[in-house]
Amino acid sequence: MNSERPAEPPGERRPGGALEGEVMAVLQAAPEALTPPQVREQLSGSVAYSTAVTVLSRLYDKGLLSRTRQGRAYAYTPVTDAHGLTARRMRQVMETDSDREAVLTRFVDDLAAGDEQLLRQLLGTDLPRDQ
Repeated sequence: MNSERPAEPPGERRPGGALEGEVMAVLQAAPEALTPPQVREQLSGSVAYSTAVTVLSRLYDKGLLSRTRQGRAYAYTPVTDAHGLTARRMRQVMETDSDREAVLTRFVDDLAAGDEQLLRQLLGTDLPRDQ
């Protein structure tokens, strides 16, 4: 167990999705692909080997991880960095609405001025400086 993070009190459960988030953070910080025992070692609290394998498998099935065979197990690595995963979630949420134009219009309307300016710069269309 990683001694830098406090263990959870016995009987305490993580909030939904928290373990997946912890696993992703461990993998994002790793310089190379990790096997389930290596991930388990880095997690706070005690996690069973089968739990680590299940979480890694689910993240792989969601397309968030890639894996390569390493001996009898798999070693996992994120498919993109944290910013790429955020962008992916934004895109997935947007795809749940059939009127993309309305979603994008409302999204841009709700942006802070600086964020809108940055988005326009990224798209190659700057706002006039007086706005």
